[in-house]
Amino acid sequence: MNTRNVIIIGSGPAGLTAALYSGRANLSPLVIEGLEAGGQLMMTTLVENWPGNRDGIMGPDLMTEMRAQAEKFGAEIIQNHVVSVDCSSSPFVVKTADAEYTTRSLIVATGASARLLGLPSERTLMGHGVSTCATCDGYFFRGLEIAVVGGGDSAMEEANFLTKFASKVTLIHRRDSFRASKIMQDKVRANPKIEILTNAIVLEIKDTGKGEVTGIVVQDVASGTVKEIPVAGVFVAIGHTPNTALFKGQLELDAEGYVVTRDGAKTNLPGVFACGDVQDHTYRQAITAAGSGCMAALDAEHYLDGIPEHLHT
Repeated sequence: MNTRNVIIIGSGPAGLTAALYSGRANLSPLVIEGLEAGGQLMMTTLVENWPGNRDGIMGPDLMTEMRAQAEKFGAEIIQNHVVSVDCSSSPFVVKTADAEYTTRSLIVATGASARLLGLPSERTLMGHGVSTCATCDGYFFRGLEIAVVGGGDSAMEEANFLTKFASKVTLIHRRDSFRASKIMQDKVRANPKIEILTNAIVLEIKDTGKGEVTGIVVQDVASGTVKEIPVAGVFVAIGHTPNTALFKGQLELDAEGYVVTRDGAKTNLPGVFACGDVQDHTYRQAITAAGSGCMAALDAEHYLDGIPEHLHT
């Protein structure tokens, strides 16, 4: 079996930047795309904060360009998903449903998936008024009324942030008390643009027929009363789940399941590196993911330079 220099698991901004850099270093990286090929940007419409695109670029278009650029410099990208990884000895073994690969170094760029409410209308309207990222999409709702769903610190932070743009923010939480820290709750309660709606669940987001958000249908948990609130946008802020199931018991994970990295992109195992949202629950931006993908590739190249059997191909 031909042992690879670098295998990258994941194909969002982190994975594809790692592929670009390791390709340019003549390491002939193999990228295994994963189930959510292209990452969270595939669910985004206009990306206005990617440097160098002053008029913005559509999320899927950006990922298509990044993919083509990585391939131009020798990355091999396959459409498949990894079912198991064995990092117990070198070379590491990576298995997909129909093939097995070995590699001297491994870059984990499996990302995190935003938790969703589970409504069909939510998926249909994602990127058309429904968002999971206030810093990405808040700007599009200048002067409009919007809703934020969630009760933790991130929901409070997003609600506060969105008042910079929106005329009104309705914060909806299914319980009567919040998980968020007291300081975040105090900020929200002190903000005149935020209305808090507790003990409420979202039943439906309207209007899939129009292809844009026109309102939400909410139900009071206690009384069962249903009402419709007109909003132009819905921000779902109920957390993210890092895609780290493959690495449990192998890589050091924090309490929330994110890969712990130190000194750049290094994990607790020599030769295994992590980048992007799989190890970052603070910034979660395409640009920071790409930056950490660069770090992972450079760290992997440096690691491989110290291995006697490593050969540039």
